[in-house]
Amino acid sequence: MTISLPTHHKAIDITAETCPMTFVRTRLALDELSPGQILLVRLIGADPLANVPRACADQGHDPLDLTQQPDGTWHLTVRKG
Repeated sequence: MTISLPTHHKAIDITAETCPMTFVRTRLALDELSPGQILLVRLIGADPLANVPRACADQGHDPLDLTQQPDGTWHLTVRKG
């Protein structure tokens, strides 16, 4: 099965991480982008699902979409603020 990925400038996989490292890795990836660019984050688990989008918004970024994938992971797209 092929998964169609949303348009993005950088992608990271934080499925092996636990909080708070899930957001630390996300923030480091966002730091590498220019304002307006899109980060795709692959994540899994209740805590990252709740915390990473909220923390991104708290830092001035725009969580655009959160989509569950067939394998049980989620794709979060975030526009750097």
